Amino acid sequence: MGQAYPFSAIVGQEEMKRALLLAAIDPSIGGILVFGDRGTGKTTAVRGLAGLLPPMRVASDCRFNCEPGDTEHYCPRCRAETAVGRSSSHMAPVPVIDLPLGATEDRVAGALDLEKALVSGEKAFEPGLLASAHRGFLYIDEVNLLEDHLVDLLLDVAASGVNVIEREGLSIRHPARFVLVGSGNPEEGDLRPQLLDRFGLSVEVASPRDIASRVEVVKRRDAFDRDQRGFAEAWKRHDAALRRRIVKARQRLGEIIVPDAVLERAAGLCLSLGVDGLRGELTLMRAARAATALDGGAAVTLDALDAVAVSALRHRLRRDPLDETGSGARIERALGELQAA
Repeated sequence: MGQAYPFSAIVGQEEMKRALLLAAIDPSIGGILVFGDRGTGKTTAVRGLAGLLPPMRVASDCRFNCEPGDTEHYCPRCRAETAVGRSSSHMAPVPVIDLPLGATEDRVAGALDLEKALVSGEKAFEPGLLASAHRGFLYIDEVNLLEDHLVDLLLDVAASGVNVIEREGLSIRHPARFVLVGSGNPEEGDLRPQLLDRFGLSVEVASPRDIASRVEVVKRRDAFDRDQRGFAEAWKRHDAALRRRIVKARQRLGEIIVPDAVLERAAGLCLSLGVDGLRGELTLMRAARAATALDGGAAVTLDALDAVAVSALRHRLRRDPLDETGSGARIERALGELQAA
């Protein structure tokens, strides 16, 4: 695998970068949906995220990235090793796993290890991409083109956090908790509402509209293509500083206060926009809390909530045939009315 483009070297696209950082601080926000034109840095940002995240501790020789001490979510092997007093761990990079559109269900969920079955006659499980993504990120480019049977599989696993495989005499359950990151071009198709609802935040990206930004993008990309290692080294300090902010934000997340006034603003906003269910309010609260932790605050403010509102609610609005303005504009208008009240 080649050198990833440094996350901190990405020009602009602040909403997308901010959303990815918030999900890295609090995975319970849910997935990130990134929609926009081709060539706007969607895939580059996700690849760069892998190099930015602080390493995590995993159980040694575990193919499911089990977290030491989290016995409730252990895979069968880790549970058996712990029962006999054997356990060791090591630090490993947070996985950012690609799910290609052409992947089979066996490749995604896992299947019988045919080589072992043919050589030794032993039935063994070959973990799939969901096992590799546990405690990390699962990235799907062109997510709106994903086949329905894989969408159903992802919905089941994302809801339960467990991957269950029942086939060919095998019965396996293993933890599969990950942040789903999907990107795509809206002109190539819509997402099924059930999958759309699973994403916590939705951001839109577009090509830079000013000459200075476009020139800077081209200059940095050219410098990276001519000397990938040198370019990464030049931006290493910036990525390290961002990594330290993520670590501190995670440590402070549980201490962040969410005043009732903030929750009331979130509920009022969702009611005024006609958002179904309560997932909108939950995402608003979690995203605003993560943003506050990232910025070093002690309590979530109304401004912090307003700042994440468009990303948290944009994809949850029903189409209004009497209002053809974009969902972002409708949210901004509702926010303005609440602020003026």
